Amino acid sequence: MTNQSKFSGHKSTLPSKVCAHCGLNMSWRKSWAKNWDSIKYCSDKCRKISKVK
Repeated sequence: MTNQSKFSGHKSTLPSKVCAHCGLNMSWRKSWAKNWDSIKYCSDKCRKISKVK
């Protein structure tokens, strides 16, 4: 993903999303680079809770 090469040292320049469960604003992470488009939840906890409902 090209976001890695565009990182200028400021988190504010990275893309962000809102968690589908809790509404927390999530910043792009290097570990999410390959599947950023499919990321919906900020944590495993939110992912598990949303599947229970």
